[in-house]
Amino acid sequence: MVFSSPATVYGQLEKIPCVEDFELKIELQYLHEYARISSSIGLTAKPIVNFSSVLGTNVLTLGIDISFDTKVWNFTKCNTGLSFTNADLIAFLAFHVVMNEKGDSVNASYYHIVNPLTNIVVGVEVTHRFSSNVNIVTMGTQHALDPLTTIKAPVNNADKASTLIQYEWRPKSLFTNFREVDTKSIDKSPKVKLALTLKP
Repeated sequence: MVFSSPATVYGQLEKIPCVEDFELKIELQYLHEYARISSSIGLTAKPIVNFSSVLGTNVLTLGIDISFDTKVWNFTKCNTGLSFTNADLIAFLAFHVVMNEKGDSVNASYYHIVNPLTNIVVGVEVTHRFSSNVNIVTMGTQHALDPLTTIKAPVNNADKASTLIQYEWRPKSLFTNFREVDTKSIDKSPKVKLALTLKP
């Protein structure tokens, strides 16, 4: 998604592309000082068409992200978001609709920079799913142990607590260690994910 919230301090690992994720597509972008428009289409017989747009300034931003699957001739995703950024805080409100899951949700988050020197950040995120009428509240913090190492620790009311340690061993190349535990089942082994991101 082109329009993504910088308020995600909760240690969610992004999906790492691998061989089976390979997809050939054409993407067109228009960049302006106050706008970005991007559109892509897969080079297959029945491609997925994506469109995203972000409008705004470094203070207030509005964005939309839409996907259309020509195989089923239907929209598969529609996300909108609004963010407000100040010197030491970021507030973000997003509305997500995942068509193929028949589910929709609204998401609000608040991200506050406590100490810019050590990158200490606290954040809270609230997600409401209309289809299941469930609210998930996540609180998290982030701290830079040194200029190359960052630790993040979120916990939510769905009994999940996790830690993420990220080490930038060379510019833009990261080693990430993610652990998640179910607080209702402490006796079970935690989920562990390791990721290596390489960028030239």
